[in-house]
Amino acid sequence: MKATDRVKKIRDMSVDELHRHETEMNEQMFKLRFQMAMGQTESLNKMRELRKDRARLLTILKEKESE
Repeated sequence: MKATDRVKKIRDMSVDELHRHETEMNEQMFKLRFQMAMGQTESLNKMRELRKDRARLLTILKEKESE
């Protein structure tokens, strides 16, 4: 999925959905970091993509909360 499609999807979410999605992303990032530390995975690209998506989500969340 392209970044622009992900941004559109995130913008369509409500504030509660964004908070839930943020929690899920945090859990995924924790699991990936743990797997990388244990040497079980080499998913650096997935980690980068997740980090960028989380930053996009937080930016949109702050925009919606300030409205």
